[in-house]
Parts: sequence; C-alpha cells; structure tokens
Amino acid sequence: MNDPLSDPTVRPGVLARLRSSFLTGFVVILPIGLTIWLVWTLAGWVDGVVLPLVPQTFRPEQYIGINLRGVGIIFFLVFTVIIGWIAKGLIGRSMLRYSENLVNRMPFVRSIYSGAKQLAETVFAQTDRSFERACLIQYPRKGVWAIGFVSTEAKGEVAMRAETGSMLLSIFVPTTPNPTSGFLLFVPQEDVIELDMTIEDAAKLVISAGLVYPGPKVKHDATALTTDAKPAS
Repeated sequence: MNDPLSDPTVRPGVLARLRSSFLTGFVVILPIGLTIWLVWTLAGWVDGVVLPLVPQTFRPEQYIGINLRGVGIIFFLVFTVIIGWIAKGLIGRSMLRYSENLVNRMPFVRSIYSGAKQLAETVFAQTDRSFERACLIQYPRKGVWAIGFVSTEAKGEVAMRAETGSMLLSIFVPTTPNPTSGFLLFVPQEDVIELDMTIEDAAKLVISAGLVYPGPKVKHDATALTTDAKPAS
C-alpha cells in the first residue's frame, strides 16, 4: 500500500544532474568553439600564403613586436581593392585584354584560366542569376523525391531540341552533405513542385541529411482564424 504522504516523483541524483548540465554546456560550447577554430585556422592559412609576399618593412610585427593573426587578410583585401580599381580604368582594361590575349595562346593555361574566370564571374559577379526557389522533383526515378533548386528557364538549343511541349526549368539537385556538388537536370515545369521554404531552409535540410526541417509557417488569414475559432460544443 502506497503512503499518500510520500513524494511519488523520483528526483534525479547528483551524477544525473551533472551529466545533464555537462551535455547542455557541451551543446552550447561546441558550435561556438568550432566557429572560432575555423576562423582562426582560415586566418592562419591566409597569413601563411599572403605574408611571405609582403616586404618586411610593411609587416606590423616589425614595429609592435607581435605577430598578429589576420593581418594577411587585411593585406589581401587592400590588394584586391587596388587591383579592382586599376582594372576599371582605361589602362587597366587595356592591360587585362593584352594579358588575356597572351594567355589564350597557351594551350594548357588557356583552359585553366577560362574555367577559373567563368567560375569567379558566376559566383561573385552574376548575383542576379542565383537560385530562385526550392522545389521537389521525382529523381532518380518516379516515386522517389529529391530537393532541388530552380535556377533559370532552359534556353537556346537545350529548350529547342528537348522533346517536350512545355517549358523546361533548370534544376540543380545537390548532394548530401556537400551541397556544392550535384546534378543539373532539365525538368518540365509541370513536373516541378515549388516549395514554400526558403533557399536557406532547403540547404539546411540537404546538409543535415533530413534531420533539420524548417518550422511550420503560421498563416494569418481570415479564413484560418474563423476556422480555428469554433465554439466548443
């Protein structure tokens, strides 16, 4: 027979409370520590590449006696801004055209330079050609669904030679957990299901291998309010 005066709840012991506090602290510290470590490592890598190219007279440790990490990033940013400013001028454009004509005469170097230039222009310059929205398509076969990103409408020879009577969309299907690699598919518009989630939420879903889903969006329309506000019977 149970004693009604006794407390039915069992309080966790000291070790259980310490374990719970440790796990909570570890969850808080891990992303912060990992972010700091990545930034620190990246700054050291940039310093190791850039600082050997900087003359000793321009290095701040010659005057303050301390090797500051991250100085190479500042030198790189200043150098990049100067090069961009020169390239916009008449002399800079002339020098750039002359250099490109010289590189185009080199068989092996030409392919590397053209590929790197096209990649840089796509990533940094053409911001208006970024992904428009997330979507669902059946890939690699019907009945199997994959997250994709709508980039543009198919144009040119691809749109003309494709054996379909509807408009084609360029869909990028990323891989998990590295979304920078994937597959380019041209899918008819009627086979593409557009999602309400943002590009960032879809990328998180892909990177986490389906573990992180975006939260439900709350609809503030009048019909939802009247439907939810039914009187209790």
